[in-house]
Amino acid sequence: MVAEVIINRTAKKLNRTFDYGIPQELEDLIIIGSKVLVPFGKGGKIEEAFVVGIKEQSQYEVKEITKIEDNLSNKQIELARWMAKRYFCNVSDCIKLMLTPGTRNKQNKVQEKTIRSSLFKKRKRRNRFCH
Repeated sequence: MVAEVIINRTAKKLNRTFDYGIPQELEDLIIIGSKVLVPFGKGGKIEEAFVVGIKEQSQYEVKEITKIEDNLSNKQIELARWMAKRYFCNVSDCIKLMLTPGTRNKQNKVQEKTIRSSLFKKRKRRNRFCH
């Protein structure tokens, strides 16, 4: 089995599907709407991607999906494709809107930690002057 995925990036060149093999141990778990991790590019860097289609075989030599994370419904994927066409944007951007808040991407986690540490430093400075 082969999954058609869209890489979770905003680059216009990546607004298309890529084929990845589905490992046998994940065949029952991966459905349209699954958020997966895949090796991408020449360096094989692991990237987030969304499964938007499943087919029997590919005309290309494919790499395999590394890991499955979450699932969206088939209707959500269809809606994301419609939104991308209607509003002239990337499908991956529309798919991100379907995700639970706080799980959209890795940058959110980094920003949240930065904000928390900044608030902690401000509180610490205030408490120093209160004594």
